[in-house]
Amino acid sequence: MLGGERPAEAIALINPHQQDVQDYLAAAFRAPGKENDPLLLFSRFTDEVRLVGDVVRTRGRVTYREGERGAVEVTTDVTYVYPVVRAAAGSDEVVRTIVRREVVMSWDDPAKVVTEPGTFSLVSYKVDTTNGGCDTFTGYLTPEFGAERGAAGDGPEVDPYDRSTSMDARMREAGEEGCGTATRS
Repeated sequence: MLGGERPAEAIALINPHQQDVQDYLAAAFRAPGKENDPLLLFSRFTDEVRLVGDVVRTRGRVTYREGERGAVEVTTDVTYVYPVVRAAAGSDEVVRTIVRREVVMSWDDPAKVVTEPGTFSLVSYKVDTTNGGCDTFTGYLTPEFGAERGAAGDGPEVDPYDRSTSMDARMREAGEEGCGTATRS
């Protein structure tokens, strides 16, 4: 999946009867765009970059509670740090793409919700990305290297590792201000 493939195994875990999500996923992988961006749920890179090593560092939390109609509702709020280099031979400049993703999933009671065994329903999903491409909606993370990174975003400065702010507050603060500038990578 990180190499740009369609995450078929992960998609198979999503309730096939949740039609709005199935429509979103079909559109997101067929014709990615601002409204149908697969990066909201999945991190994918083009073949122009490659991961450095085989470790993706993560930090976050997983919580659960009783959701609607007695379902188990699980919230993941995780920051993923992807060290990458250009795929071209001899490239050695390492940059980081940092993705904080919050996903809320519901394991519904099949007696109350139409679902399939072993699947969950998506309740909500949010993403905040640093050095993954600013206002590019190709369906792939597109990190910037060297001189490309010199151009600052037009939005506020943000520390991509700061987890003291909820995703809701972070999204509200960013608003429509444009792409932020990371204070560190």
